[in-house]
Amino acid sequence: MNWWEIKQFVEAFTGLHMDALHVHGGVLGLILAALVLRRPLASPWPWLVVLAATLANEWFDLTYEIWPDRRMQYDEAVRDIWNTMLLPTVLLLFARFLPASGRRTAAAAEEEG
Repeated sequence: MNWWEIKQFVEAFTGLHMDALHVHGGVLGLILAALVLRRPLASPWPWLVVLAATLANEWFDLTYEIWPDRRMQYDEAVRDIWNTMLLPTVLLLFARFLPASGRRTAAAAEEEG
């Protein structure tokens, strides 16, 4: 089973459209890369892993299947990169530039309960 067949299987198995799978894959890839690399989400390294995987996937798509209208295929690749990288980029920027906004202080936690 090659990469294209695996992607088709995941799409059929989950019932999700490929666009949604790109969004989910980007976020899950970011979290998995952060865990494997033992880096926080504020580090650019997990984001770069997701970017590299995304670009490799799109390169595969562009070389595996040649559409009659290559311009349309390139537009699809750009959309896939956008869908995959948007939330990981937001999470990276949020974690990097607003690190305390996602954490509760010990005093606030004690007040709540």
